[in-house]
Amino acid sequence: MAFEKDTVTKIAKLARLRMSEAERDALFADLSGILSFVAKLDKVNTDGVEPMTAVVDMGLRQRADDVTDGGYPERVLANGPETQMDFFTVPKVVE
Repeated sequence: MAFEKDTVTKIAKLARLRMSEAERDALFADLSGILSFVAKLDKVNTDGVEPMTAVVDMGLRQRADDVTDGGYPERVLANGPETQMDFFTVPKVVE
């Protein structure tokens, strides 16, 4: 993909970057190199290659999805300043 120096000026303006002409020329050269490399990657044949998220095939360790109430509400409620009927009591914050 080829672009012009006007595109670099537009990108700098959108990013709110103040650039001198020399900086603009350097950025143009860098972006041209990046886009030419990406163009080379477009030509690589990837038929039959599975998409991957990591180089090493690994899975996440997962625990069993068991629904429990914790089994110790008294210990949990002991962490709060006030409780009422197995609930934390907090001051009203909405007026």
